[in-house]
Amino acid sequence: MDILERIRQRAAANPQHIILPEGNDPRTVVAAAQCSRKRIARITMLGDEEVIRENARAQSVDLGGVAVIDHRHASDFEKMAAFFYELRKAKGLMADEARTMVSDPLYYGNLMVRLGSADGSVAGATNTTSHTVRAALHCIGVRAGFKLVSSFFLMALPNASFGHDGALIFADCGVVIEPSASELAEIAIASADSCRALLGTEPRVAMLSFSTKGSAQHKLVDKVIEATRTVKARTTELQIDGELQADAALVPSIAESKAPGSPVGGRANVLIFPDLQSGNIAYKLTERLAGATAIGPILQGLDKPANDLSRGCKAEDIVDAVAITAVQAQAEKSRKAT
Repeated sequence: MDILERIRQRAAANPQHIILPEGNDPRTVVAAAQCSRKRIARITMLGDEEVIRENARAQSVDLGGVAVIDHRHASDFEKMAAFFYELRKAKGLMADEARTMVSDPLYYGNLMVRLGSADGSVAGATNTTSHTVRAALHCIGVRAGFKLVSSFFLMALPNASFGHDGALIFADCGVVIEPSASELAEIAIASADSCRALLGTEPRVAMLSFSTKGSAQHKLVDKVIEATRTVKARTTELQIDGELQADAALVPSIAESKAPGSPVGGRANVLIFPDLQSGNIAYKLTERLAGATAIGPILQGLDKPANDLSRGCKAEDIVDAVAITAVQAQAEKSRKAT
């Protein structure tokens, strides 16, 4: 069973309520029907109901069990607009601007998530990443104790000897371009939580660099060392080590010679890259040269889950994103309950 199938099964075991704000998109209609039929999540679509129903008929899909809301005419629209104005007025937002922004289904949908009417949202099939992330940030906000939203890729490799049965977390490969040491520490902590949520195992976090344990001296290495110290101070129970080169993080025999005694050397399942350039290059190389499947980017650091899609996505990709968002929502509820 591959990692995505395990995630789908976990989502179906405890279905969450997920918003699909881009209901007018035909791929989203197909995905909503599949999610409902497979009981992956309880789905609400936002958009023009007539357009949505026509798209469903055109593609011969059954929207039974899927809620459809034309948010612009919803009974709580004015309440949502007033709430958003109160939320953002300190940032200079005017009441008429708030109303215009809540007319955007991404904003309305994420306000539903913030207010507890839904557990998560998935968008980006017809909207840019910047707009999708901005709507989530403005409406849901960052998790308590955090200052930024980052992202990760779930990498599924054919070689099961790496990571957790061939699955690893790569971060950040899509959002934070040049993190400071403190931001890198936040990315590591969030990625560790993402590992627990999606891989169902304890994270072993490697803070990557071109140096292993002082083999090179440079300010870029110092940033990784400082980030590692910060994580250890904030989360004493987490298995983390750095700075480590990638081979020392993944290959036991190399870890023994380069980083003897490392708690994660040769066994890492979470790889934290020092910047977006290295992370983005690494995931694409792993995908193309190692035959890995790259799932993401998946957002982390929000107070409640919201995820972004590629505008070139297929309906099946939306279904997978819904399943991932649902499992994130399950984990977030468990974390807040403890």
